[in-house]
Amino acid sequence: MLTRKQRDLLEFIHKRMQKDGVPPSFDEMKEALDLRSKSGIHRLITALEERGFIRRLAHRARAIEIVKMPDAMTDGGSSGFTPRVIEGDRSDPPAGAMPVQAAPATELPVMGKIAAGVPIEAISQVAAHVAVPQQMLGTGRSHYALEVKGDSMIEAGINDGDIVVIEEGDTADNGDIVVALVEDQEATLKRLRRKSGMIALEAANPAYETRMFRDDQVKVQGKLVGLIRTY
Repeated sequence: MLTRKQRDLLEFIHKRMQKDGVPPSFDEMKEALDLRSKSGIHRLITALEERGFIRRLAHRARAIEIVKMPDAMTDGGSSGFTPRVIEGDRSDPPAGAMPVQAAPATELPVMGKIAAGVPIEAISQVAAHVAVPQQMLGTGRSHYALEVKGDSMIEAGINDGDIVVIEEGDTADNGDIVVALVEDQEATLKRLRRKSGMIALEAANPAYETRMFRDDQVKVQGKLVGLIRTY
């Protein structure tokens, strides 16, 4: 299944190649889809590649091969679609270069923002969806994603604006980075440790103090299993 934006981008690239024989630029893609930045185009292209609709050619700037089109866009596959390559401006890949292979992906709900700093309100609403590589997810478990707000976990490699992938569950081992619900009101992303019958929520930034709570004040909502960053 493709999202509306993914389908729109795939159709735009396909029609442009069929009409002009030249690729649209990232700026043209951005304008056609009414997006604010080219980073959104990068995310859509990655999602299309992960689903096997396009293939990016290694060592070529913006070189994309359209592998297939959705049935609804090709009249049940009877349109005679032939893959075409969007040529970039770099040289051919060196001999022995590994071929690009599509990886399966899963759409996860982005449940809003999670504080990596002072806790914010508990998260309960789906704000968007994000494609996550299947190998990042545990088998037979539910997962969701959150956008990080703040810098308290920066020394754990988690930056403001990152998307973290969370394996849903109410248990965690000492030292796990978890989504902790504090007093049923505030959610935060911290490293969990149990100390003398208390729960410590530790930041990974010396500017933030470790916060101590009674066991009944903290509920684990899941633990960190992956991270997605857009440059």
